[in-house]
Amino acid sequence: MRNDQYSAGERADVQPGQAGVRAPAALPPSGKRIGERQLIWMMALLMALNALGIDAVLPALDNLAADLGATGNSRQFVVGAYLLAAGIGALVPGSLADRYGRRPVLFTSLGLYILFSLLCAVAWSFESLLTLRFLQGFGAAGIVALPPAIIRDRVGGDKMARMMSLIFVIFLMVPAIAPSIGQGVVMVMGDWRWIFVFTAVAGVLMGYWAWRNLPETLHPEDKQLIRPRVIVRNMRATLTMRQALGYTLGSAVIFGALFGFINSAQQLVGEAFGAGPWFPAIFAACAGAMAIASWTNSRIVERFGARRVSHTGLFLFLGVAALQLFFATQTEETLWTFVPLMAANMMLLGFIGANFGSIAMHPFQETAGAAASAQTFIRMVSAALIGAGIGYAYNGTAIPLATALFCGALICIGLVLYAERGKLFGPPVSED
Repeated sequence: MRNDQYSAGERADVQPGQAGVRAPAALPPSGKRIGERQLIWMMALLMALNALGIDAVLPALDNLAADLGATGNSRQFVVGAYLLAAGIGALVPGSLADRYGRRPVLFTSLGLYILFSLLCAVAWSFESLLTLRFLQGFGAAGIVALPPAIIRDRVGGDKMARMMSLIFVIFLMVPAIAPSIGQGVVMVMGDWRWIFVFTAVAGVLMGYWAWRNLPETLHPEDKQLIRPRVIVRNMRATLTMRQALGYTLGSAVIFGALFGFINSAQQLVGEAFGAGPWFPAIFAACAGAMAIASWTNSRIVERFGARRVSHTGLFLFLGVAALQLFFATQTEETLWTFVPLMAANMMLLGFIGANFGSIAMHPFQETAGAAASAQTFIRMVSAALIGAGIGYAYNGTAIPLATALFCGALICIGLVLYAERGKLFGPPVSED
C-alpha cells in the first residue's frame, strides 16, 4: 500500500487513536514532512555508511598491509576492529537518545564517523590505523543503533519487519558495490587512503540530507532519565525477556558467520580460488542475493508473519550450510560451487535478519533507544568476535567458514526454540 504522506508517526492505513499510533512529532528544521519512502531510504543509507566504511577497503587490504607492514591474517583486523568497536559503542547512543532525542545523538555519531574517516586517511602505522578504526566504529555506533529505534517510534510488529526489510534492501546495495567503489577509488587516485576520504564525504552528504529532512521521533512522554538505575533497568529487559534475548543472540550467531565471510572474503576469493580480480563482482553477487531476499521478505512478511518466514529461512539456511561443508571438505572445491552456495546462504539471511530484529524489538515501544542499543551491542560484539575468529582461522580453504555457517545455524535454531518455548512457525504477532 502506498503511504506517501507518512510523517512523524502518521500512517494512512490506520486511524488516530489506534494502538501503537502516535501523534505527529515535531517537524524538521526545514518545516517539511518526511514521507515513508524517503524515511526508508534515509535510514537505509545511514546504516549503509557503516557498510561502506567496512567493505570499501576490502579490495585494498593487500596494498594497505604492504604499506603499513601488516603480515598474514592480521590485515583482517582493519575490519574486525571497526565491527567490534561499533558493537561496544552501541551501549552509549540508545540511552542518550531516549533522553535527549534521536537527532542530536545521530548527528554526533555522524560527526565522529566523518572525523575518524579523515584521520584514518593519514594513519602512519598499522597500529595507529587499527586504533583509529576502533575509535571510528565506537563513535559511529549510533548510525547502526538508532535507525531501528526511529522506526520503532512509529510502528511495531510485522509492519516494522516490512519496513526494516525494505531498509535492508537499500542498505545491501552499498556492500554489493562498496568493493567496486574502493577498487575504483584506488585505480583513479592511486592510493588506498583516498577510500577513507570518500567515506568522509559520503558522511557529510548524508548528514546534510538528514539534518534538512529528518524530524525528531522521540515522543515527550517516552523520555527516560539519564540515571544508571533507569538505564540498567531498560537494558536489562533485553537480557531477561526470553523473546528478546533468544532472537538477539540467534541473529548474533548467524551474522557472526557472515562476518567471518566478510573478514576472509578477499583472501578466500583471491588466494584459495585464484579469482582476485573478480572479487568485487563476486562480493556484489552475494550481497545482491541478500538484497533480493530482503525485498521479497518485505512483500510477504505481513501476510505470513515474521516468525513463519524467518523460521523457514533458518532451516533452509542449515540445509545450504550442510552442502557448503560437504563441498568444502572435498579435495578440490571450485569457485563454481562456493559462490552459488554462499550467495544462497546470504539470500536466506535476507529472510532472517530484519525479522529477527523486529521480533526482538517488538516489546520495547517506550524504551526503543535503550533496547536498540542493548540488542545492537549484544549482536555486534558477539558477531564481531565470532567473525574475527572465523577469519583468523582461515587456512587457505573454505572449511573454517563452512563449518562456522553450519554450526551457527544449529546454535541459532536452538536459541529460537528457547525464545519460543519450543514452538516454531507461530502466527504473525499482534500490534501493540
